[in-house]
Amino acid sequence: MSLAIILALVPALAWGSVGIVNTKMGGTAGQQTLGMTFGALIFGLATMFFFVMPRHIELSSHIWVVGVVSGLVWAVGTAGQFLAIKDLGVSLAIPLSTAGQIVANALMAAAVLGEWKTAKMWAIGVISIITVVIGATLISARDKAKNSEGIEAQEQKKDWTKGLIYLIVSTIGFMFYFVLPNFLNKVGYISDAIKARGNGVDYMTAIVGPQAIGQVIGAFLIVVFVLKESSIMFKLPTWRNIVTGLVWAAGNIFMFISAANPDVGQTIATTFSQLGIIVGTFGGIYILGEKKSSYQMKLIVIGTILVVIGAIIIGNIYTFA
Repeated sequence: MSLAIILALVPALAWGSVGIVNTKMGGTAGQQTLGMTFGALIFGLATMFFFVMPRHIELSSHIWVVGVVSGLVWAVGTAGQFLAIKDLGVSLAIPLSTAGQIVANALMAAAVLGEWKTAKMWAIGVISIITVVIGATLISARDKAKNSEGIEAQEQKKDWTKGLIYLIVSTIGFMFYFVLPNFLNKVGYISDAIKARGNGVDYMTAIVGPQAIGQVIGAFLIVVFVLKESSIMFKLPTWRNIVTGLVWAAGNIFMFISAANPDVGQTIATTFSQLGIIVGTFGGIYILGEKKSSYQMKLIVIGTILVVIGAIIIGNIYTFA
């Protein structure tokens, strides 16, 4: 296994742990989102001041726009994911969120960025996406013995509906966050010369600092105007979730570096980053103690295997096609 592929797998470990870490840190969805952005800001500014600026990597107004806007949409994705975790739990919300991102990111990279160039690639890609969807469906299956119609069942149904809505919003936010840096290059807003410098690493690391600022701005807007948690946003759980942000930021920098590497590319980088489904799913069950019946566990194992297989095929579509 090459070093480039190993580095591309780092985000899976980091991002797969985020739901577990933020649950351990506690707090509301707003506190978790804001605290996480503070951690990301520390990492982002450190990257800018100690890597980007000393190497005189370009920080033009266009770079700032890409970074800030991607940070804003990331905040939407993160807040939606944390709200979904509150309703569905880590072991359900994370794999469903992951499956949604795999499908959305693959389609965006293929259709918008043009990474799927032949009919064979599209055929294999679509089959892989169907595999991921089937896997997500199995992971999300509820225990048949608990499907009786009562007050408890109705409340669970309500939480399920809310959780799915939050996941849809989250998936859209993360989709734009993933694809935006390369899409703005494709449409000419970022020149090929800027994107290609340092084998693509200069561009991707340059946007990390501005991106972190966009994340904090987006988190403040969501916490104050959407979640209406301004009165509690600076309490202890917010500061504890800085740890969550640092864990996420480590995965973030490796994901962007991998996406910029021509030996890896956008599709492989984003797909591999979503393999954190294994960490999130089973970490939620065994570390956080989320209860599952033996029936659910069988489906979760099969579903996780299908999602991983689908993700690997999408990530290596050039090999299979």
